[in-house]
Amino acid sequence: MGGDIDKSSVERAYARWAPVYDLVFGAVFDAGRRASIEAAEQACGPAGGRILEVGVGTGISLPEYARRNRLVGIDLSEPMLRKAHERVAEHRLTNVETLAVMDAERMALPDRSFDVVVAQFVITAVPKPEATLDEFARVIRPGGEIVLVNHIGAEAGPRRAFEICFAPIARRLGWRPEFRFGRLADWAQRHGGVRLVENRPMPPLGHFSLIRFQRLLAAAS
Repeated sequence: MGGDIDKSSVERAYARWAPVYDLVFGAVFDAGRRASIEAAEQACGPAGGRILEVGVGTGISLPEYARRNRLVGIDLSEPMLRKAHERVAEHRLTNVETLAVMDAERMALPDRSFDVVVAQFVITAVPKPEATLDEFARVIRPGGEIVLVNHIGAEAGPRRAFEICFAPIARRLGWRPEFRFGRLADWAQRHGGVRLVENRPMPPLGHFSLIRFQRLLAAAS
């Protein structure tokens, strides 16, 4: 399941997008981006916390976090990360601890080392979404949160039919338009150490969703 996208295709796709990504997608994804940052900062509390942004891309989100938060960004695409490094330098973002090329399915990060994992428009663009979610849960502390913003496929109707027809083209661009919420719910049930906190439709037209999972305190052992 989920083996229909390969990492090399994703890397090629985002290498092509890197020079124009902010121009093409910045405004389209703005509402979801801001909502995910707000959710992450709420989870961290007023004192701030340590946030991992997976699929940080060009770093477009990084200046929008409050400076009280410590940020780590990872991405599979080195060309995208070069843009992120430039943004960190331009904005003097001293709260960014590091930016690194890394596979979200196998993160070289310690267990329980973050308060929040943020993944914007990522989970439908990885070869193994469930394995990636397992990694997100591994690196957050008990009580911490996973914050996802993503296009979620329709359950039925004309939009569902379009998403299925469009899927082969979308895969060449590096994502799955037909990815349904049920996969996330099934993952959480199988994992057993997380609970769904929120599933909120986002603009434009509710085609995107903000989804939050919390790692259970009982998962500390």
